Amino acid sequence: MSDTALPSVLFVCVHNAGRSQMAAAFLAHLAGDRVQVRSAGSAPADTVNPSVVAAMAEAGIDVSAEVPKVLTVDAVQASDVVITMGCGDTCPVFPGKRYLDWQLTDPAGQGVEAVRPIRDEVEQRIRGLIDEIAPAGQ
Repeated sequence: MSDTALPSVLFVCVHNAGRSQMAAAFLAHLAGDRVQVRSAGSAPADTVNPSVVAAMAEAGIDVSAEVPKVLTVDAVQASDVVITMGCGDTCPVFPGKRYLDWQLTDPAGQGVEAVRPIRDEVEQRIRGLIDEIAPAGQ
């Protein structure tokens, strides 16, 4: 199967340790092989936020093996939709791409209690995105 037939989404935040990791994990989990998923950060952290790992585990999704990745021009060019989450002007912009900016609280330095509502908002936004770009064939 050709990868180009699938819609592709890139999630970008500064550290690629929280919001973008949750969004990518939810999209991969909920859309399965109907969407190509990438995530990256303009200044990636060394590890995924432990509170994010714990909050996602509560939702039945394991992100403990994920590693923050650096944002590259290639990743943006290879994506149909680029969703930024607080990376500001550091995200390269290319014609023909769809850009969305999701205003989400940064989970950096927060405990699991504070991360849960962010996780739930991310999941809700992802479900809406899936309905739009890769609806189930039902």
